[in-house]
Amino acid sequence: MPLPKIATPVYTLEIPSLKKEIKYRPFLVKEEKILIIAMESEDTKQIANAVKTVISNCILTKGIKVDNLATFDIEYLFLNVRGKSVGETVDVLITCPDDGKTQVPVSINLEEIKVNVNEKHSRDIKLDENLTLRMKYPSMQEFIKTNFGNNFNVSVDDTFDMICSCIEQIYNAEESWSSSDCTKKELTEFLEQLTTNQFKQIELFFETMPKLSYVMNLKNPNTDVESEVVLEGLTSFFG
Repeated sequence: MPLPKIATPVYTLEIPSLKKEIKYRPFLVKEEKILIIAMESEDTKQIANAVKTVISNCILTKGIKVDNLATFDIEYLFLNVRGKSVGETVDVLITCPDDGKTQVPVSINLEEIKVNVNEKHSRDIKLDENLTLRMKYPSMQEFIKTNFGNNFNVSVDDTFDMICSCIEQIYNAEESWSSSDCTKKELTEFLEQLTTNQFKQIELFFETMPKLSYVMNLKNPNTDVESEVVLEGLTSFFG
């Protein structure tokens, strides 16, 4: 006689980049085991892959391809799955900005952490009066490859490869060229013909990409100075 199945709660949230509501469940013991093994390995690539595996297992809505989601989508999803799984608060040590050394323990409600969109951010980069470059966000797969695939030794070629993977299309009033119809060599040659100022606009796209953000006021117990602290990115909350 088979053992009974345990009912698992189902939650909903909106994927930031897609503006699409999905259903998900908390991670179970089997996913927690994956995370623990990855954390014990202290291998950042293995940890990143474990996060991706857990997210894939916990998303219940059909048709969501985790490899195609933006990095900040993955972080936001993991944050929410983790909150519903092991508790919606996380305790962190924050360094006081006024002296740069005093650390204060802070409890953060994960539900208060949002994806912040910089007002200067745009996916469309106007290269000149006629030509516009439309970007797409790095996927988790590209993020892992760039950040964890080369022992943190990211070369110029790696950077160009990442930028090429984030080009969606190039267009003007009459025509458009999809990156899917171009070779990597063609995209690289296109980037190499840009001026320094044009390339800086691409850099601004990455610098201002949406990211997890939490703003708080922190008082230094040694100096009584109160400072505004902004935590950004998943590692700010889980190290």
